[in-house]
Amino acid sequence: MLKGSRLIAVCTVASLIGLPTLSFAKARGGGGFSSGARGGNSSMGIGSRGSRTYQDNGAKPIEQSTTPKPSATPPPHNTASSPTPQPAPAASPSWWQRNPLLAGIAGGLAGTWIGHMLFGATESSAKTTDTEEPASGSNSFGLILLLMMVGAGALYFFKRSRRAPAPVFTGLSRGTSARGSLLDISSNDRTDRPTTDTAYTVTTEDKAAFQQLLTDIQSAWTAQDVAALRRCLTPEMLSYFSTALAEDHRRGVQNHVEGVELLKGDVREAWSEGDQDYATVDLRWKARDYTVSTTIPRGEPGYLVEGSEETPTESCEVWTFMRVKNGQWLLSAIQQ
Repeated sequence: MLKGSRLIAVCTVASLIGLPTLSFAKARGGGGFSSGARGGNSSMGIGSRGSRTYQDNGAKPIEQSTTPKPSATPPPHNTASSPTPQPAPAASPSWWQRNPLLAGIAGGLAGTWIGHMLFGATESSAKTTDTEEPASGSNSFGLILLLMMVGAGALYFFKRSRRAPAPVFTGLSRGTSARGSLLDISSNDRTDRPTTDTAYTVTTEDKAAFQQLLTDIQSAWTAQDVAALRRCLTPEMLSYFSTALAEDHRRGVQNHVEGVELLKGDVREAWSEGDQDYATVDLRWKARDYTVSTTIPRGEPGYLVEGSEETPTESCEVWTFMRVKNGQWLLSAIQQ
């Protein structure tokens, strides 16, 4: 009786720590934890498969996991690969803006000429002379003005021809550029950077370990031995199992999975992430899977809640095992 009370306490505490409580009775429509041995009618995939937790592997998707789901929003554009919008080029400056000195000289000459034409003409019209003399002053001024304009133009073309020619960059390429120059290929642009997901080859010893885990987990589940489950499950999966055991105790039932016999096991995928190995395996087995009441004596009506104590049934599930390098394999996820 004391051992049973301690087991109940452990199951209850484990169900309240770390992970949200799941109603596995509702998921199954019947007894305790739905690991597939109890009729194979689980309504959810549980656990973690590393970086492949939410990838489609042909089995039922993982719906309950501590692994964060990838963001559904599209990632921001990579500023390194997408060109930055450039402002529109400014309008080319006019000749007057590029040559303020010549523009000032030309303006002064034009103003002088216009003033001479206006005031000179007025002054000449006011004068009355008896004899007409040639307008030598006006002719001299026009000649001087013409010479100044020609000189200004010659100065402009002379300065323009003295401008340094634009440099021509020829013969430079990524192959000939020096290390550290702007044309050097950045190390961040390398396409052969190592990935975090590499293939893993499952050995014969690994397959034997997977088969043994199937038997040990079902036996520990039937005995409601949390300590034995802890040796076979990841902490996340232990929390799910413990929650299911506590739910079964609350409902007054106990599920039994006895006489487990593996019929077929096929490795679906295997990979490594850092110092962790993963293997997803299709398992098909048969066992006597039944649920009994803990409050009704054997033989009384209502004692057998579900299943058969004599007839074995077949179950198929996809189990993912993980381990730290050279460590012990543990069950980390279950899918239908």
